[in-house]
Amino acid sequence: MLKSKFCERVGTKYPIIQAGMGPFPTTELAIASANAGVLGIMSSSAIASQDTMPHIYDVFCKAAGAKREEGPAAVIEKMFIKAFEQTKDAQGIFGVNVMVSAEMLPWAKIVIETLIRLRNANPEMKKRFKVLYTSAGDPLPWGETVKANDLTWAHIVPSVKGALRCKKAGVDIIVASGHESGFHTSWEPVHSMILLPAVVEAINDDKTVVCGAGGFCDGKTLAAALLMGADGVQMGTRFLATQESDFAPLWKQSVVDAGDRATIVARGFVGPARWLKSARSDLHAQNTLKYSPGLYIGVPDDDTPQETIDKLTDYENDSINAAMAGDKENAMMAAGECAQRINDMPMVNDVVQQMVGDAEKILKGASALVG
Repeated sequence: MLKSKFCERVGTKYPIIQAGMGPFPTTELAIASANAGVLGIMSSSAIASQDTMPHIYDVFCKAAGAKREEGPAAVIEKMFIKAFEQTKDAQGIFGVNVMVSAEMLPWAKIVIETLIRLRNANPEMKKRFKVLYTSAGDPLPWGETVKANDLTWAHIVPSVKGALRCKKAGVDIIVASGHESGFHTSWEPVHSMILLPAVVEAINDDKTVVCGAGGFCDGKTLAAALLMGADGVQMGTRFLATQESDFAPLWKQSVVDAGDRATIVARGFVGPARWLKSARSDLHAQNTLKYSPGLYIGVPDDDTPQETIDKLTDYENDSINAAMAGDKENAMMAAGECAQRINDMPMVNDVVQQMVGDAEKILKGASALVG
């Protein structure tokens, strides 16, 4: 049995986080992940897609068992209650990912207020709906709210500087995300082999849990993370390509079909994003180089006219809508670099059991390497 500070802190059986990936909901995926003994994270980013990506918003509502006309707050509430009810038998631990970038602040407030209200009204929900996972923004302004409501707080960072800011804010679980990660990635291309041990060394305390993200997808990579001093790993792309994943069939199959050198970085909603290679994403990368070149040299495009950013974002939205509709020619699908190592679409529990079993064998055998 793998032992980890992550499991002790969060209450999961295994030291694995299922990433709360957008733009689709990950309601069914989070339920399956929590029931499999890992931390299941629901995505909430689709709450902002009512007008820009109506098809995805409809999927978001359907996954929650809600109707569009009920409004975003009601949809979020039903999503949380569904996850709670469907993880009761296994006593699964789950949470929600909330993007706290400037673009998402109004939506973030709705999600977090709903989370707090439901937990305070139900002691059993408070026991298992434990984790608020913030991303794509500064954690510091949220510290008072989180700590006042007895939440386990996770935040994802692309740098040691970001990790130290998390520590200052009082974050419980720092997820160090290397540049291999899918969809939203960092402006500076620091990869997991460098970033993860650097964050582990910089934090170096008994209170804070550190997990790796970006490139982790199997027992080998889980074992590597633990040997580098991490307390666990987060996986997105591997869980995306599973039977229970809420993502569109075209998106999931495209991950399975991806081969060597399968991804490319171009503009996303809140900065750089990693996409599966296609004629459509290649063109998007060319337009990114033309209109937002700082993305490729680690310089945020703060001075780029908003009209230009909007055009790139509209292209992204149109491409994601196409993925939802099964229109392969006009679709773009985000995924991490590890897509080239994924060639099947199993059940979530099978992924977890295979991964943990392989990691245990590797770690037990590691001592044979020392003379």
